[in-house]
Amino acid sequence: MTTLRRYWLPAATAAIALASLSLHAEELRFVAELTGAAQQPEPTSSKATGECVLVVRDGGKSIAYTLTVTDLSNATTSELHLGGKAMNGPGVVKLFPAHGATAKKGPYSGVLAEGTITAADLRGTMQGSSLSDLIDELKVGNAYVNIHTNDGVDPPESGPGDYRTGEIRGQFEPR
Repeated sequence: MTTLRRYWLPAATAAIALASLSLHAEELRFVAELTGAAQQPEPTSSKATGECVLVVRDGGKSIAYTLTVTDLSNATTSELHLGGKAMNGPGVVKLFPAHGATAKKGPYSGVLAEGTITAADLRGTMQGSSLSDLIDELKVGNAYVNIHTNDGVDPPESGPGDYRTGEIRGQFEPR
């Protein structure tokens, strides 16, 4: 009996450790660093920055996201798009405003948006697709996020706080 206990406890501990590592290995995380320099087709002069973190959860059934900005003014909308670094692509998930949030007038720093993406949130060219299709695009670097701003005064695209076609942008990378 003593011999059995001597081998059982280390084996059980190893099995739990392996299960824990396997669960952690399945957690996918993607990060996009947003800047005006990354905006396409032309970089902006914006000093604003941002970060969007995506974490795949529930075995790929949901993606938690947090979108944080620094020194951004007049945020109106943000979407997750499909496309490579040097191209613009279709918006497939609206990140901001969502869940009752509204546009941010004036300067803002902090969490702009956070929530959970499910297959029901996919739109445009991905509407009706599974969330795994979006995850596959993220894995190969074919997704980005950008934030649009609008000061409400014409002409459009007049500078920081008024880039209606997008002020800051970042490509998702696995981390």
